[in-house]
Amino acid sequence: MVDRAFLQNEITYLKGVGPAKAEKLAKLGIGTVQDLIECYPREYLDLSHPVTVNEAPFDKKCCVRATVQTTAVERFLPGGRKMYTLTACDRTDSFRIVFFNTKYLAENLERGKTYLFYGKMGGGFARREMVSPGVYDLQSAETLVPIYPLTAGITNKVMNTLVKNAFDRLTEPLPETLPASILTAYGLCSLDQAVRGVHFPQDLAQMAAARRRLIFEELLVLQLALRRLKGRSRGIGSFPISRDCTPEFWHSLPFTPPAAQRRVTDECFCDLQSGVPMNRLVQGDVGSGKTAVAAALCHSVAKNRLQCAVMAPTEILAQQHYETFTKFLAPFGIRVGLLTGSAKAKEKRQFLAELADGTVQVAIGTHALLEDNVQFQALGLVVTDEQHRFGVTQRSRLAAKGQNPHLLVMSATPIPRTLAMIIYGDLDVSVIDQLPPGRKPVETYAVTSDYHERIYNYIRKFLQAGKQAYVVCPLVEENEELTTTLTAAQEHQKTLQKQFPEYTVGLLHGKMKPKEKDAVMAGFVKGNIHILVATTVIEVGVDVPNANIMVVENAERFGLSQLHQLRGRVGRGGGQACCILVSDHQGEINRRRLQVLQQTADGFRIADEDLKLRGPGDFFGERQHGLPQIKLADLLTDTAELRLSATVAGEILQADPFLQRPVHAELCRQVERLCANHSMA
Repeated sequence: MVDRAFLQNEITYLKGVGPAKAEKLAKLGIGTVQDLIECYPREYLDLSHPVTVNEAPFDKKCCVRATVQTTAVERFLPGGRKMYTLTACDRTDSFRIVFFNTKYLAENLERGKTYLFYGKMGGGFARREMVSPGVYDLQSAETLVPIYPLTAGITNKVMNTLVKNAFDRLTEPLPETLPASILTAYGLCSLDQAVRGVHFPQDLAQMAAARRRLIFEELLVLQLALRRLKGRSRGIGSFPISRDCTPEFWHSLPFTPPAAQRRVTDECFCDLQSGVPMNRLVQGDVGSGKTAVAAALCHSVAKNRLQCAVMAPTEILAQQHYETFTKFLAPFGIRVGLLTGSAKAKEKRQFLAELADGTVQVAIGTHALLEDNVQFQALGLVVTDEQHRFGVTQRSRLAAKGQNPHLLVMSATPIPRTLAMIIYGDLDVSVIDQLPPGRKPVETYAVTSDYHERIYNYIRKFLQAGKQAYVVCPLVEENEELTTTLTAAQEHQKTLQKQFPEYTVGLLHGKMKPKEKDAVMAGFVKGNIHILVATTVIEVGVDVPNANIMVVENAERFGLSQLHQLRGRVGRGGGQACCILVSDHQGEINRRRLQVLQQTADGFRIADEDLKLRGPGDFFGERQHGLPQIKLADLLTDTAELRLSATVAGEILQADPFLQRPVHAELCRQVERLCANHSMA
């Protein structure tokens, strides 16, 4: 067996890796030899079918086999840059090769030697040229060339050399992680064959077999880790909620709740009465009634003489929840309390005392609820709003203030079910797929910036009718690194204030201090601010019923699901609302994306389209705190492997719940490593 100590060596153990290079590799998540061999290629080049110079298409990447005719000529450019040019040819024609600031690449090309050049053929018919092509020896045509994730100072050649160095040191096969029975049952190659095959594939078949094995294992380990999380709480008893008081709660409302709200509440209550802790996610579009479901559950939990904690990501949203829950629950004599970071010392002392003695039955708050001095008498239910703002660790810290309380998490971000299986694998999922009665879909239009004058006139009509407006921008201020056509929020505020001198135009962005944000948002809620220019800090939304029009500048900069979430901020108080998406981007994908938003208000259909058009990356960004990044699997195309891994994970845990059997030892080690590395334990 391979020496585990070698795999755990720091990357500097390998020849050619000093502190400077190690620091650059760390940006790719590579700190050990094992990290290196698990940094898999993101794609491959097939150089086995080169074209001639005459056949090479313009402005499209291709491979050309050609012989270098001249040595590199150095030329100085303005700004201190250097350009190196040389000429290569084949039997049909010649072309110029250009490199910038990479003298070593140009000078390493030997005159009279034949290479494979990969890049875009540009120039004109009189003089063709390739700028900064990839250069490969002729042997590369016999295999697939792996292309790795890179960062500044780490080239693909460096990565390839390092991986080869690591494998040269491996004298024994990598330890197998999957039982032989699974390999046989599903026709999978060994781990050693897979890892070597994914880095050094001889052909497409070998690469596909290697990837299939590694994708299956990656998803299987993730499924097992998340099921372990779920299983830890499932095996422990919790406070039973015997009395179902939801009928009297629904009866007290001034409206008839939609069937979807009742169904989801019933699903949650079955968990509350099961004798094991509820661990459930409630998904629903903005305005679908998630808060009413949470209030219904808090009502029953409080009537069963237990306390509830409701945590929101911002003070202004916590304040809004406090007002909403008080309106719902005060008529039943249920005491609701509020705790935020800005609470005065006297208010905080009173809240803490009343929470500890059980007087406060429903505690609403921000991260302040996680502080050590916050003690509950009998915490029975934990609710976290806008789940993507809170990680597994934060949920656990709040739940630790009780004896295995029930857990409800809410999200207005619709997520395709294939992704929900991974992102929320430790939770059961309920979906509110019905809007409250009377809620009209938001009219959505996609226009270019040429329409700004007409947009201003349209905004004016809403303002004159006593309504308010959002204007959403992707940037706070002009950034030279980004295109200057992007509308800066600060500049746009000034423009709008000139357009609407008789109205107040506010500004809200992520660089402001929390108190400043809260003050601006409070002014908008009260109607003192008529137009709010904002970045996506409004995405996690405060309810402003009077806001009925939204303009999103540079709409191509936002994800489809994000645009849908933003759109849900308007029309909350009745009446027809409008969302105008402004974009000058002429790309086909952008046109299709904006077309989807104009055609449907179904958040889950939009999420599916977002997944098809942009891939799963948008759903696996920094917002999913505590969850690991997917290295190799693509949840858009690997759904069969996802379903298979879920089935196999269930079979394994049914036979060996704690992975204690010797045959599962390596698999258990992988699961524990994943949990330790990503705060999932």
